[in-house]
Amino acid sequence: MPVDVSPEEFEALVDRALDQIPDELAALISNVVVLVEDEPPADDPDLLGYYDGVALTERASNHAFELPDRILVFRGPLSRMCESEDELVDEVRITVVHEVAHHFGIDDDRLHDLGYA
Repeated sequence: MPVDVSPEEFEALVDRALDQIPDELAALISNVVVLVEDEPPADDPDLLGYYDGVALTERASNHAFELPDRILVFRGPLSRMCESEDELVDEVRITVVHEVAHHFGIDDDRLHDLGYA
């Protein structure tokens, strides 16, 4: 049975996950907006989150004039995969950390080694 939380409660979980990022790393996050959407694209219905942008490790020196990168967190699949609010809190945290790691240029293989894939 999926965990039913309101959109506002889910956004609060994402905010809490962002707040748990160590200050030293949070200070390095640059030109990124984090958005919550109800559902992922139809061609990938199980997608939990997505980083849309250019990783810090790949940015050119003139990147400052670009639109912000985006981290998307999808409420629907995360809620459906969890059986308790505690599990949802954990999965939201893992998803947020996973997508922030992509911002820093960490790929899925390394994230898997670290337990975040």
